[in-house]
Amino acid sequence: MGERMRNFLLTLRFDGSAYHGWQVQENAVTVQETLQNAVERILGKRCPVTGCSRTDAGVHALGFCCCLRAETGLSPERLQTALNAVLPRDIAVCGCREVPEAFHPRYDCKKKTYQYLVWNGKTRHPFYEGRAYFYPYRLDAPFLHAQAQDFCGTHDFSAFCAANGSVEDKVRTVYAFSVAREGDLVRFTVTGDGFLYNMVRIMVGTLLNIQAGRLAAGTISDILAAGDRSRAGVTAPAQGLYLVRAEYDAQI
Repeated sequence: MGERMRNFLLTLRFDGSAYHGWQVQENAVTVQETLQNAVERILGKRCPVTGCSRTDAGVHALGFCCCLRAETGLSPERLQTALNAVLPRDIAVCGCREVPEAFHPRYDCKKKTYQYLVWNGKTRHPFYEGRAYFYPYRLDAPFLHAQAQDFCGTHDFSAFCAANGSVEDKVRTVYAFSVAREGDLVRFTVTGDGFLYNMVRIMVGTLLNIQAGRLAAGTISDILAAGDRSRAGVTAPAQGLYLVRAEYDAQI
């Protein structure tokens, strides 16, 4: 196959501890820049890479989707192998396929799922340092799961996004929100049609504040209705957050 402009959908796993998020920034190492550097080593030219979302510094991914537009005769399989050979050990390409030229990983995304991990043991766990939020006070997972159901549905999430967010339309639909304990690990899992800046971290922080008694149980619906960020909880630290998957139409 000769070289022509093609659109590759890459699925990445990465440990975000060493990166200042996804998007290229001046004077900071990011996942996007690191991937572009790897592509340039393989193809000999700088190629555009577009992500399905932005992630903050320290946020991780199990299924981050991005598109690489490049003129190359490499098959998706050979491109994936080549990228994994030159990428640093904290970033891996776990999927690569060709998609239509007009496909956009952000605008064509139908659902995203995030997880937030809390290490809820009495002492720190060295293997979860930087990969889960250490919270030593006992969490009642069934209670938090019940509280989280008030997030489900279509709401204006103005109270659950960072004050410096630039998006005007803050209406989003949350399809499911679960809280489950696995030993000393508590896993918060939320699926929605899209998420605002810091939205998942603020939702988790609000649940933790409810557990701690700093906010009243059953108050999430009232906070949503008020649309006031100051009434919601703290923003949970970045290191517990993972983008698990982005979902697209089956025919893509």
